Amino acid sequence: MKEDKTLVCRDCGAEFVFSASEQEFYESKGFANEPGRCPTCRSARKQRNGGERAPRQMYPAVCAECGVETEVPFRPSMERPVYCRACFSARSGK
Repeated sequence: MKEDKTLVCRDCGAEFVFSASEQEFYESKGFANEPGRCPTCRSARKQRNGGERAPRQMYPAVCAECGVETEVPFRPSMERPVYCRACFSARSGK
């Protein structure tokens, strides 16, 4: 069972609690590292960055399974097949 941890913010140096429930959430998402910033500094950083991620560069592709035209967030190569969202989900069992 997890216990609350006290961490130190890398930006402001303040101590903050990394609760047991937050630790479980991080673990469920597959995050390997503990948070390095306190909630206040995390919020401030998001505000400075506009609160949203920059849009991804998308590339046209043709699904190797069904032949539909699609877009993917990486430059396709001829070495590996590319799948549309539906076919990718079906293949990965999601």
